[in-house]
Amino acid sequence: MEIIILHSEEEVYKEVAERIISLVNRRPDAVLGLATGRTMLGIYQNGRVNFSSVVTVNLDEYLGISPDDPLSFHHYMGEHFFKHVNIKKENRLIPDPLPEDVEKECEDYEEAIKKRGGIDLQLLGIGKDGHIGFNEPSSSLQARTRVKTLTDETLMYNFGGIDGPRFAITMGIGTIMEAKEIVLVALGKEKAEAVSRAVEGPVTASCPASALQLHPVAKVILDKDAARLLKRKDYYRWVWEHKRQVEKPSLLYKKRRDQS
Repeated sequence: MEIIILHSEEEVYKEVAERIISLVNRRPDAVLGLATGRTMLGIYQNGRVNFSSVVTVNLDEYLGISPDDPLSFHHYMGEHFFKHVNIKKENRLIPDPLPEDVEKECEDYEEAIKKRGGIDLQLLGIGKDGHIGFNEPSSSLQARTRVKTLTDETLMYNFGGIDGPRFAITMGIGTIMEAKEIVLVALGKEKAEAVSRAVEGPVTASCPASALQLHPVAKVILDKDAARLLKRKDYYRWVWEHKRQVEKPSLLYKKRRDQS
């Protein structure tokens, strides 16, 4: 895990957006795993790049509501991202909220990801209880795309009450962990406890985000409030601020080796 602690929300948004732009510039046909929620709004509104060959794969979608419903992630993505960029409609993958066969929809979603060569970069937020996607606490750390029942806490956070959609299709943690790179973003004091458990606690289904400790290229990008409970935050800051000191000798060594 690489822990990147920045001073403000704006710095976090810029850092994550620049990583996405850099990936798309290097690989125009990249497959991006996208999340929704309040944290992602600032990212999707920062910077522009040519998305004409990019494929996007959303983490999840509520079951039983119309794609046109303002609560749906189809609607969220359309309003906050798709209408502002040139991603082709056929390259926008989001689970069907009204499938004829739910189990087949989940299987087809997994197959669609595989057909596109897997996800190059997966964006994640984190719930106050440590969930990623809609993998609530107690979710299997090896699960695939499936239907999950949302907790009262998630409903309260998302809708301000427990009357919202109770079920959702979500990528499983096993699916998420197959992404080549994962970037988890967290902002604010209310996420500090979950971040602390995910980064410095044990790997456990009680905090699904803790599974990211096992990923070889997981980045956790935080503002100072979300990082406030991390015991080793001073170390993480030092590593980030002095990263170039490691990279420069490595590049020099590579140059000498190539010349020999």
